Amino acid sequence: MKHYKRVLTIAGSDSGGCAGIQADLKTASACGCFATSAITALTVQNTCGVRAVHIPPADIVAGQAEAVLEDIGTDAVKLGMLPTAEIVERVAGILRRFDVRNIVLDPVMVATSGDELIPAEAARAIVRHLLPLASVITPNVPEAAYITGSEIASEADFPTAAARLRELGARSVLLKAGHLENRTLRDYLYDGDRVYTYSYERTETPNTHGTGCTLSSAIASFLAQGHPLPEAVARAEEYIHKAIRCGAEYRLGHGHGPVHHFFRFWE
Repeated sequence: MKHYKRVLTIAGSDSGGCAGIQADLKTASACGCFATSAITALTVQNTCGVRAVHIPPADIVAGQAEAVLEDIGTDAVKLGMLPTAEIVERVAGILRRFDVRNIVLDPVMVATSGDELIPAEAARAIVRHLLPLASVITPNVPEAAYITGSEIASEADFPTAAARLRELGARSVLLKAGHLENRTLRDYLYDGDRVYTYSYERTETPNTHGTGCTLSSAIASFLAQGHPLPEAVARAEEYIHKAIRCGAEYRLGHGHGPVHHFFRFWE
């Protein structure tokens, strides 16, 4: 009897289908895993922006995760938007109780503009309760700067920022370079012992909605399949950048469209 490799995503829903739970489910499926979910927030959004957010009770969020883990189980977990401290604490408790491994934390805390996406107490709860549980965290530059309280102006600041995130409890850190201005970008993985870099050329496209969700879900998928973290990140980087390049050829909506999650099957 065959067994699926399973990925549980605990994140917010994007009604536009570009990011959040929807991107996570597409990514895990495209990367060869069976995807399950626990929805932490319902957003009213499209490619042009978010119009409203509804946050379900923490019991409902926790109940979804418990129902999946009690029956289906999981080989990896991706954590996305966690909008309240209560939800963060309940999720952390469940991850500990079920002894979940291969946890990928995408710390959705702050927008590129600098605007906070979740309350400060929720962000503090993520740092306190989830950083130590995560196998790897995947902040972009604004998120890493927000968590560490330090400016990150270039790739030269990545080693200091990664070391600071490790001091705060993170086991491994993947700093994403997409918000920098360089033409050639290098994402930076630090596990406390070694540094790994992943270089890529920037693709000029408005279709970048959901790239962070997609990358973190791809990492979770390859960890679920048994790849060591550096190899899982390498495979996920290859996947996301091909998805970006293929997605640049499409037009969907009037704002920032999605990457092409299913390029391997549709092209």
